[in-house]
Amino acid sequence: MTLAHAAAVTSRIKLGTSVLVLPTHNPVVLAKEIATLQHLSGGRFIYGIGTGWYPPEFESTGGTIQQRGRRTDEVLEASMQLLKAPQQSFEGKYHQFKDITVEPLTTPPPVWVAGGRQYAHQASPEQARMDPNVLRRICRWDGWIARPTSPPDSIAADLEEIDGELKRQGTSRERKGFAVAHENFAWLTEKTKRDEVIDEQRTRMLAVVSDERPWDYIEAVYLTGTIDDIQRRIQQRIDVGVEHLFLHTMTADLSQLDLFARHLLEPFKSAVPSGASS
Repeated sequence: MTLAHAAAVTSRIKLGTSVLVLPTHNPVVLAKEIATLQHLSGGRFIYGIGTGWYPPEFESTGGTIQQRGRRTDEVLEASMQLLKAPQQSFEGKYHQFKDITVEPLTTPPPVWVAGGRQYAHQASPEQARMDPNVLRRICRWDGWIARPTSPPDSIAADLEEIDGELKRQGTSRERKGFAVAHENFAWLTEKTKRDEVIDEQRTRMLAVVSDERPWDYIEAVYLTGTIDDIQRRIQQRIDVGVEHLFLHTMTADLSQLDLFARHLLEPFKSAVPSGASS
């Protein structure tokens, strides 16, 4: 690999958060951290944000779950304001500052907002619907991150609502340069007997995922099964319009990254999402 080729490859590698639970953050400190990441990465940061759902998380940082929407909007608005120009002031219900400059200022990052429907199940922490406030927040910014717990039919339903709202605003995903992403979890094994595969995945996933979620829920939303099963499930998400897929390994085992590269990155490197609006 030449130095020029290495530089070209590096420029395509993005750094992002999926997702920052904004109600738990201070916007000034957060903006400083993002400004530093933008500078060090040469403008390759993606600001992936969400409201969160776990009540103790809000309570431990001075808020409540009832405040999460308003706090999310305030932190996002204030942090982006700080990332755009020096000497910024902000007067919100939860956050206030005057004549603040964060450095080093570069190009503000794109904002991708998480949220939307999730799998309809008694173990789901929230309802299987797109909240109007979340829809408004998604369409205001630069992209959307579908929940890990959102199966393809739910992603398609959410995208239909997103397209409808963007059309109402007089634009579209294509004209806006709007990104569609999805986050999920997987444990890969090259075993071919499905029962053995599922036994291994159950052990690995249940060691990480909350025991409040039964196995039938985990199997329905996360990427489980044989290599062929997982490739098929990824293709289903591409077919409904997913352009960027964030995949988490269940452990720090580097051999999983090798399997991801061989069985997921390589087969899907030229995949083209369908369902994009014009």
